[in-house]
Parts: sequence; structure tokens; C-alpha cells
Amino acid sequence: MGLHSITFTPMPIDANKSTSYADVGVSIDRGNELVEKIKPAVKQTFRPEAMGNIGGFGALFDISALNYRNPVLVSGTDGVGTKINLTIQAGNYKSIGIDLVAMCVNDLLVQGAEPLFFLDYYATSKLETDIAMEVVKSIAEGCQIAGCALIGGETAEMPGMYKSGDFDLAGFCVGIVEKEEIIDGSKLSVGDILIGLASSGPHSNGYSMIRKILVDSETKISDQFENDTYADALLSPTRIYIKPVLKLLQNVPVKAISHITGGGLLENIPRVLPDNLNAAIDSASWQQPAIFSWLMETGNIKVDEMYRTFNCGVGMVLIVDSNDADKTIEILNSEGEQAWKLGALTENQDSVSRVKI
Repeated sequence: MGLHSITFTPMPIDANKSTSYADVGVSIDRGNELVEKIKPAVKQTFRPEAMGNIGGFGALFDISALNYRNPVLVSGTDGVGTKINLTIQAGNYKSIGIDLVAMCVNDLLVQGAEPLFFLDYYATSKLETDIAMEVVKSIAEGCQIAGCALIGGETAEMPGMYKSGDFDLAGFCVGIVEKEEIIDGSKLSVGDILIGLASSGPHSNGYSMIRKILVDSETKISDQFENDTYADALLSPTRIYIKPVLKLLQNVPVKAISHITGGGLLENIPRVLPDNLNAAIDSASWQQPAIFSWLMETGNIKVDEMYRTFNCGVGMVLIVDSNDADKTIEILNSEGEQAWKLGALTENQDSVSRVKI
């Protein structure tokens, strides 16, 4: 049987009408306008190792300019989940970028890494340049707090993928640490002390549950809560712990660090523990921010579910030798953190429940 060639004759939409990208809702001009508007904010995050200007195809960073002997690069990526929904609902875009940076750089800090540079991805149905500029400015603010350079990113208009007014964010960060100074939990032992660092609220986790509780209780985010509103309490930016903890690492041999994100205290602390150790936490050692009590009572959430969904007021946990605990707390508090003795490591006699609260 022989091969046959097939010829397709396309049917023109309209011989007198051309199709442009703008016809489907994508504007190259809006993207160019945004790049120009965000340049001043991006410039404020400058580090001398960053090379080139924003708008290129790839971002350059010269690690040879850093004084490291055996450098190891540490990378991470994250988003901010459905906290964006409340941000859009409140019409307040001034802190969501800080959340994005925090979720990435705090993860790098777990291994003792200093964040070097950050890239963002902003996707939306139709690019509203004023909103996008507020978001990118807050990303730049987060980078300044963390001491890393915002050296690139991507903005995508995708009509049909997102509803009108919606957008999504992702962040990508690279950090650096001396090979011999990587924090890996290998030196942990019974009696080591857990140091808690206070969170600023739910940070960027548990917002699908938070949004359900708001809807079920018919609570508006503009309603009064404490001395502010629910929006103020729920949109408080994720705390960035970089500079205080890096200062601590210059003075104290921290054995392990856990960033308390999705999974809460119950899931994140075991990630840095060897199999032979458990963590015993004193729940009376700190007072949870009022928003967590409201969530628990209003949503009728069980205690264990709270501890495995939210940070419950503990944004990061550091583990140090008992002899270094007081010094650790003193340094962190002097750097503007709220630190305290959260608990201690014990011998693992129950592999099912690695964290006792």
C-alpha cells in the first residue's frame, strides 16, 4: 500500500481582519510599562555581586566576588497559597510580596545559608500594572529585609487560565553557605534546647481553612478584631528571620533549625531530628496571638489539628546545646526577635508521635 500525501487548506477567519495578541487579552505594552515602573524598587535590592540590568533573558550573579572557601549553593522555591485570595479581597497588596520572599529565604536559613538572590513569577488574567507594581515593590521590600538581590522575574498574562482580577505568585531563591558550616542536625543529642521565635500570625499557611472559617462564620475581613480588623491580623506579613539568625550563627553553634510552615510544629520539627530523638514542647512557654484562639474557637478545631496546620505563634525553631540556650535568646532578642525556651530533645521511645506538646 503506497503512501499518500494529504493537503490541508485552512479556512480563513476573515480575509479582511488580522489577529493580534491584544485581541486575546495579552498586552506586551503593559508588560513593558511594568518593567519600567518597578526598576527603582528593584534597584534598592542591589548587591555588588549582581551583574547586568533587569529585563535580560537571564540574571547574572558573581559568587567569586564573595569571600567563601568551600561554597555550597542552596536553592528553594515556594508560593504563598490562598493567602492571595484574602489579599485580593482586601485590596491590600503591600505585604504579599514580603510573604513570598519570607517563605523562600527562611527555608534556606534552615541549613545556615545566606540568601543571595531572588526571582519572582507573577501570573494573572490581565496585567493591572498598578496592582502588579505594588506586589513587586513588596517583593523588593522583602528582599531588602532578607539582604538578597531581586535580580529577575517573569510576568505572564494568561486570559482563560485565571479569573478576572486573580493572580498567582511563585518565588525562587539561591543562597550560599560554607560546606563545613552546613546545619544538618547531625550533632543533636538528648537535652538540647528548642528555642522558639515568635511568628507575626499565620504567616502563609492554613489559609484554605482560614477562608472556610470566615465564610462559615459569616465574618467579613473588614470587621473589627482586637484593635484592628481581621484583615490586619490575617494579612500581617510573614516574618523574615534572616539577619538576626545569621548574626546568631556567628556567635553560637546552632545544631538544627526548623521553619514552621505547612504541617505546623508537629510535622516540621521532626524533619530535622534523627530517628533516635523526639521533641518535648512546653505549651505554657508562650502565648499564642489572639487570631489563633479565634480560629480554634470559631472553627471548632481540635488542638492537634491546630498544631499540625498553623504555626500557632512559633515561626521558627532553633536547637542548641543547653549551655548555649541563654546566650542564644539574648542575641536574638537584642536583634529584635522574640525568643524563648520552647522545649527540649528527649530520647525517642514512641516513633509515631515525634513531638510532644
